[in-house]
Amino acid sequence: MRAIIIGAGRGRRLMPTTEDSPKCFAEVGGRRILDWTLETFARTGITDVHFVGGYQIDKVQRDYPHFIFHHNADWERNNILASLFCAESAMDQPFVCCYSDILFTAETLAALLSSRADIALMVDTHWRRRYALRSRHPTDDAEKVLVQNGRVTRVHRDIPEGEAHGEYTGVARFSVRGAEELRRSYHDRRARFAGRPFREAGLFEKAYLIQLFQEMVEAGVHIAHVDVPGGYMEVDTQEDFELAQRFWRG
Repeated sequence: MRAIIIGAGRGRRLMPTTEDSPKCFAEVGGRRILDWTLETFARTGITDVHFVGGYQIDKVQRDYPHFIFHHNADWERNNILASLFCAESAMDQPFVCCYSDILFTAETLAALLSSRADIALMVDTHWRRRYALRSRHPTDDAEKVLVQNGRVTRVHRDIPEGEAHGEYTGVARFSVRGAEELRRSYHDRRARFAGRPFREAGLFEKAYLIQLFQEMVEAGVHIAHVDVPGGYMEVDTQEDFELAQRFWRG
C-alpha cells in the first residue's frame, strides 16, 4: 500500500503558524502533524510515501528526503483535486490519500485498509463532538456524507447537520481498480470542464476532491464508507491548532 499526502497549500487560516513553514510542520504535542501521520502509516505497514508539495516544498524535501515528491508549481491558483493529480503517476497500485492538515490514529487507518471496496472513504461518525468547540470552522464547512446500504450517496458541505451520517476525514483508500476509476473520472471531467465552472467551483482547476467524488457517485460509481468514532482531528485554523494541543493524544 502506498500513501499520497496532499500538502501543497499554504493554510492561510492557520496563520501565523504557517507564516514561514508548511502547514504540516505545525507542532502538536511537540511533534509535527506530518510526523504524526508518518507514525500512523508506519504502524499500519505503509512506508512508501509520496508528497504533493507547493508552498515551501523545499523545507519538506530537506527534512524528509525519503519521500517521493510531486511538485504542484501552480498551487496558488488551483486546489486539492488538481494537487492530488500531480501525483497521478503514483496511482498505478493501491493507495491511500490524505490531507496534510489532519491527525488520525493507526486504528482508524487500519479500519479503512481492511475495507474490500475499490474506493472507500474514512468517515467520522462522532464529528459533531469536535465541532462543539470550533467557533471558527462552522459545521456548514464540514465535508459531510449521506450513506445508504454501505455506500456513499452524497458528499457535500451543504448537507444539513442533522441529516449527515458523518464527516469525510480527508482519508480515502483506492484499490487498483478504484484508482483506475478515479483517474478515468478525473480526465473525463477535465476534458469537459477545464477552464470552466465545475459544480460549485468557479473553475475546474479550483475544485475540491469531494466535488469529483460527488460526480462519481452520481455516475453510479460505488464509493464505500468506513465509519470511525473519532480518532481524528482537523487542524485548519489557529483555534483548531490550540484544540489539538489540548486534546490530541494519538
